Amino acid sequence: MSLSLSTTWIQTRSTCTIPSITRSARNKLLHQNPLSLCLHIPRAQPASYTSVAISAIVTKEQEESKQTQFQSTFSFKTYMVEKANSVNQALDAAVSLKDPKKIHESMRYSLLAGGKRVRPVLCIAACEAVGGVEATAMPAACAVEMIHTMSLMHDDLPCMDNDDLRRGKPTNHKVFGEDVAVLAGDALLAFAFEHIATATKNVPSDRIVRVIGELAKSIGAEGLVAGQVVDICSEGISNVGLEHLEFIHVHKTAALLEGSVVLGAILGGGTHEEVEKLRKFARCIGLLFQVVDDILDVTKSSKELGKTAGKDLVADKTTYPKLIGIEKSRAFAEELNKEAQDQLAGFDPDRTAPLVALANYIAYRNN
Repeated sequence: MSLSLSTTWIQTRSTCTIPSITRSARNKLLHQNPLSLCLHIPRAQPASYTSVAISAIVTKEQEESKQTQFQSTFSFKTYMVEKANSVNQALDAAVSLKDPKKIHESMRYSLLAGGKRVRPVLCIAACEAVGGVEATAMPAACAVEMIHTMSLMHDDLPCMDNDDLRRGKPTNHKVFGEDVAVLAGDALLAFAFEHIATATKNVPSDRIVRVIGELAKSIGAEGLVAGQVVDICSEGISNVGLEHLEFIHVHKTAALLEGSVVLGAILGGGTHEEVEKLRKFARCIGLLFQVVDDILDVTKSSKELGKTAGKDLVADKTTYPKLIGIEKSRAFAEELNKEAQDQLAGFDPDRTAPLVALANYIAYRNN
């Protein structure tokens, strides 16, 4: 992953106009489902330049100056490498090679196969954003990566997406067989909750119970599984609209990203208001992640992606580029990034710098 500060800290260039059907679909989905994308924040109307307004402008300029100064010293690449290394070490220790070796080999094969570790890093960054520390969030960070890995292992199976390549390596079932791949995924899912319950230290028990409930909801029939099922049932349907597509992505992809952030915020001791702001931030970047993924699937090669490119086209899946085109999909991604970062207003900018950088990375990855 090669990133420079200029890439990391690129600001949203404009708030582009998204087709009205997209806005309507998003607003309708918001009222129907609590896991939906965050509310669009209306722009404030111009005000006269009273002494209060001038004072506010000065304060804003001072804050922007402070933010710019910190940005010049914060290295996203360094942060990501350090956190990813910490996560990898924790995962290696958590899922050791023991009897029965076959199942643990399969679990470790996919769990330790690399990847950017976006979800666990988000969990840690959210914990730090509310004043917590890495060690507090690490068991939950590992848990969300275990669950994410499980979802990939099962997603690659012949009965699902039938994929042969993941993170530049043969998929788990190609190496260990379909039966073992299913069981290894199941084992990772179960162990994720055990790991949070037994390895989280110096956190009140009520917070741990709350975290387990949040994680379970994000991946169950109201979260990831809901998105997967609707996605499967939608294959071959020609009249899938934007609202339908957004439901799939908000649940299939965004729910676990949201869970990662919320878990970190709760464990770090965030207030109710802080947790909910970070929840909205995560919903935005969760959908952003999938919009960008749809774009990359039709613009990048398998070598560049580390997985099979163009498989959505082959499967005739409905994607954002298919419905609104690549340029409008990119514009939509920019708006989501802007909305996500709006949720971080009021937090200490030093503490939220990694979250801002992660949002920008998700928006502009592989560009």
